[in-house]
Amino acid sequence: MAALALALLVALAVDRWWGEPRPGLHPVVWMGNYLGAVGAWVQRHAVQQPELRDLKAFWLAALVWCAGAAMVSGAAWGLQAALHTLPWWAAGLGLGLALKPLLAWAMLRDEVIAVETALGESLAAGRERLRWLVSRDVAQLSDTQVRESAIETLAENLNDSVVAPIFWFVLLGLPGAALYRFANTADAMWGYPGVYKGRNWAWAGKWAARVDDGLSWVPARITAGLLLLAAGGRGLTLVQQLPSQARQTPSPNSGWPMAAMALNLGVTLRKPGVYDLNPAGRAAAAADTAGALVYASKALLALVFIAQAAMILIAIGSKSWT
Repeated sequence: MAALALALLVALAVDRWWGEPRPGLHPVVWMGNYLGAVGAWVQRHAVQQPELRDLKAFWLAALVWCAGAAMVSGAAWGLQAALHTLPWWAAGLGLGLALKPLLAWAMLRDEVIAVETALGESLAAGRERLRWLVSRDVAQLSDTQVRESAIETLAENLNDSVVAPIFWFVLLGLPGAALYRFANTADAMWGYPGVYKGRNWAWAGKWAARVDDGLSWVPARITAGLLLLAAGGRGLTLVQQLPSQARQTPSPNSGWPMAAMALNLGVTLRKPGVYDLNPAGRAAAAADTAGALVYASKALLALVFIAQAAMILIAIGSKSWT
């Protein structure tokens, strides 16, 4: 367990100082390449009318998803087992280097800053930079909507790219973090309720979307709690408002960190025709992007302490059973 505790610190240090590996060496890129290839194969057998039930596409997608998940988690388990034959500090360093690509705080922070910087230059530049972060159409967004989208992305991906991988790493080690990142990547690529970029994912993406929902359920609520904790005493006054606001989104999970961030900042975060979080709030300003980054950074710091404590308790508990 000491190796896992060290690994988390090593991963965050590498993330802070060196950022992302090259694409050719990045495990999440490998996952995406696999999902892109097998997703194209599934689509060749899928019905392209979203209104029709397509169980064939559903089960084909589930099959190749399970095959990919088995390969990813099996490779992570084998690597972790090999590293645990080393001294604990060497195992911790190796696990930290392996864990780093499965979380991405520095890149998320830098991309949100880049949107705000571009928005300061022009609305067109802000929209173009936001396009790197979101799948929605940005062509008609106002400056406030661009900023809202960036803050929403920060809150949602604080869970997907940071809290959830760490949560599963604490519980199941490197295989848990790797499996989560595979599931989350599959959802990002396949988990659309209908036609996206000319392909119908209504049934072909349903398995990936539901598994990601399940694996993200607890971490999303932890992320929301960490964000309110980062707000100090004010966060305690917002706890009662959080559940009703979080349920405004179609996703069972993304609304929790986004609503917590909206309440912390006192702003409205909305996607027209889909959700309207904290509707009594004011319009987001440039200072709110900086404030959102401060809350997210504090939430991550709190997570590190909590994760270390959890691993100590797990180690103590496992010894008491032996």
